[in-house]
Amino acid sequence: MRDFLNRLPDLTDRPIPGGGRILLVAGAVLLAVAIFLPLWQIHLEAPQYPEGGLDMYIYSHKLDAGNDGQDLKEINNLNHYIGMAPIEEEDFAEMTFIPFLLGGFALLSLRAAFFGTVGAAIDTLVLFVYFGAFSLWRFYYQLYTYAHNLDPKAAMDIEPFTPILIGWKQIANFTQYSFPREGSILLLGAVVCFGTAIWMGVRSGRETAAPDADERSDAEAMSA
Repeated sequence: MRDFLNRLPDLTDRPIPGGGRILLVAGAVLLAVAIFLPLWQIHLEAPQYPEGGLDMYIYSHKLDAGNDGQDLKEINNLNHYIGMAPIEEEDFAEMTFIPFLLGGFALLSLRAAFFGTVGAAIDTLVLFVYFGAFSLWRFYYQLYTYAHNLDPKAAMDIEPFTPILIGWKQIANFTQYSFPREGSILLLGAVVCFGTAIWMGVRSGRETAAPDADERSDAEAMSA
């Protein structure tokens, strides 16, 4: 551990080669584009909706729904029937600042590409992974809160439940599907770009150090 800590400044100061810098710029572009694409989709199927069910799309800055937004109204009517609070965009306060955070991470990625060091790229990756983990937890918490605070006077009495975050789940006569969409895929792609750029910088530093070590060994042998 002490040896690793001693080597840490050298590791973070290693330069990222040109290909890695291009990946950092690509990661910034992916983050920017993800702002305008759906991050998640919730799809509900039931016998009373034989034409394809109901869809809700979650963006970084808004809620949208299928059938020109009518699906969200229908979902809220169903929620009222079981005593669940209506899903309204105003309840998602994070939608007012997440687009700006994604833009900030894009700028951090461009900053890392400009300075071109492993340390700058690591800073961007760590902060973004923390943001992503917190966002997923917040999304899960909101799903939990909606489905556990049911009105006991509702027309239909069901046990509190937690909607599925990823996958599918049977809820009464509905089947709920929940899965990431294009925006989340781009965010994951940005993480891959950042991680690959860091790996390229670390590998490049090792390859540079190896010839130096060989040269020192040759010099010691000649002096002997």
